[in-house]
Amino acid sequence: MAAPTKGPRLGGGPAHERLLLANLAAALFTHKSIKTTETKAKRLRPVAERLITFAKRGDLHARRRVLAVIQDKNVVHELFTEIAPLVELREGGYTRITKLGFRKGDNASMVQIELVLEPVNPKPKSAKKTAAAASTAPAAKAEEPEAPAEETSTEETSTDEVATDEATTDATATDETATDAASTDAAAAEDAPAEDAK
Repeated sequence: MAAPTKGPRLGGGPAHERLLLANLAAALFTHKSIKTTETKAKRLRPVAERLITFAKRGDLHARRRVLAVIQDKNVVHELFTEIAPLVELREGGYTRITKLGFRKGDNASMVQIELVLEPVNPKPKSAKKTAAAASTAPAAKAEEPEAPAEETSTEETSTDEVATDEATTDATATDETATDAASTDAAAAEDAPAEDAK
């Protein structure tokens, strides 16, 4: 059972309030946007969003649940065939309330409540989530077999091989020079203690 809302009821009694909210929801689904008082809009929002959730489900039972609230079959048909596909990817937040100021006669706060039918843009990933994904990505790549390398043109391959060969030759030459110098120093060090002992 739904939790009762706080504050005074709209209309004269609970049945009047239900009918009032059903009529407001029907007007909202028909016109996509209506102007009403802030109190009525805040009470209408959960009712309308619940009906849209039923419409997204789309089965016969959901249609009958909506028909129990809104008696007009044309409005229910429009809700299921036109509005539900537009909000299919949206996970809640189907309505938007915008303040318009105060009514001239009784100074009531007026708002415009409208359906949010724009396509959903994916949220940008936060830095924490991307860092966590990056730390798990190398482990996943290590488990997967490597994909075959893409073929490159022969010119690129030949220039890469020449550059690699030159780098290998230079590295080998420096390694040999360093090894020769180290062996010469080691031999000199061995000869020095032998001369001191004589």
